Amino acid sequence: MSYTYDVIVIGGGAAGLTASGIAANFGAKTMMIERHRLGGDCTWTGCVPSKAILKAAKVAHYIREAAAYGIVEQPLEVDFAKVIGRVRHIREEVYQDADSPEIYEKMGIDVRSGQASFVDAHTIELAHEGTSERFSGRFIVIAAGASAFVPPIEGLQDVPYLTNESLFEINELPKRLAIVGGGPIGTEMSQAFARLGSQVTVIDQGPVIMSKDDPELAGMLQQHLQNEGVRYVMNAGVKRVYRQNGHIAIEAEVGGRSTTIEADALLMATGRAANVAGLNLEAADVKYTNRGIPVNESGRTNVKHIYAIGDIAGRYQFTHMSEHMAKVAMTRMLLKVPMKIDMKHVPWVTFTEPELGHVGATREELKKRGVAYEEYRFPYTKVDRAVTEGETTGLIKVYAKAFSGKILGVDILGISAGELIGEYAVAMRNGISLRQIADTIHPYPTYALGARRAADQWYVQKQSAGFVKLLQFLFRYKGQVNAYVPGTVV
Repeated sequence: MSYTYDVIVIGGGAAGLTASGIAANFGAKTMMIERHRLGGDCTWTGCVPSKAILKAAKVAHYIREAAAYGIVEQPLEVDFAKVIGRVRHIREEVYQDADSPEIYEKMGIDVRSGQASFVDAHTIELAHEGTSERFSGRFIVIAAGASAFVPPIEGLQDVPYLTNESLFEINELPKRLAIVGGGPIGTEMSQAFARLGSQVTVIDQGPVIMSKDDPELAGMLQQHLQNEGVRYVMNAGVKRVYRQNGHIAIEAEVGGRSTTIEADALLMATGRAANVAGLNLEAADVKYTNRGIPVNESGRTNVKHIYAIGDIAGRYQFTHMSEHMAKVAMTRMLLKVPMKIDMKHVPWVTFTEPELGHVGATREELKKRGVAYEEYRFPYTKVDRAVTEGETTGLIKVYAKAFSGKILGVDILGISAGELIGEYAVAMRNGISLRQIADTIHPYPTYALGARRAADQWYVQKQSAGFVKLLQFLFRYKGQVNAYVPGTVV
């Protein structure tokens, strides 16, 4: 058959941009359709603006804590209009530098704006400003992303609430901010707004924030944020939301009792849902669920020439995962190289201060699978760079095979945890053991040295009294016998 395009990509976020660029570089005639703005969630409502506002909040926090570094304290005044103005400027800068249509049009990609929907398995209808056109594609890539999910709560529809999609459009700092949801978005924004001057209350149904992360480290982070002024209402089920005396009231049930939290603004940080509505997937016989579009290990849907990548595929909703899936899918689709999505080494980071990062298997997963492992711990209090900077809240936890030092998973709470997690991700994907990390020279004093010091613990735990006594017997050494004591960190 003759098709209008070799590849049609639906969605211009991280996954769609990457997929379109790869397709064009492989010589495929490509169309990319985006209903809003290129760049997607990451550029406009996620990674970029959240990190920009976290930076402003960090500066404010350092000014407040200046006396701890011997700096004379100065009055602090936060001009939120300028803070949010800087956030928007950075979004635009990133867009112009990496996401604008002109960049992709120069590559030969036909960039179109509008709502795409399937007519049949090879035909897409593009609706835009009252007009519609139809195009056919040999291959079709669905990269339509996800949107903020807001659960059905009584009265919520009558209250002006925020999500990550509207949070960065406000112009005034809320005096009291209530956040429903203690996941990554809620946790990052709780610290940001508390440091900027809001009275922040986080409401979550679990016993501890960051339920997908290591409970010990999540608990440490929660305590740290609580010390900074964030209030927590945990094990809470939100029953209804309503207006009260010009403010927002959130009624929650905690331990069988009702409690009410008053706020001037409400942020719903309750997860994300795949953007399957409006695509008319039924016309192409593409299967989907309320979690997204199921795909195989290469990103292919149940229809062999249609792929789904990024957040809409219902897997890890991270920008880096979206880009990875795009690379795998396009290589499999256009080059026929049998690449597979790497689900074993997916890192993630919550960019609070300190950061909370993870890669590989969790302790719970290892225990559930019956995998034998040892845990190697190294606290930030022993990382000299952290000591010099007064950033000693944190802990590195590595799960590895006792004999070989093969790394199975890592959890880190601490400054630069995201950078350290990257080192472990490279190590795990390439089969680098704790012994090899320990034997690698790391610059001093760096936070990265903490990764080597954590790996050193693998050597430390192998030191037994019997082994030392054998060395003394063989070489006639006469020193003290120092054996590893469980729980000791060297």
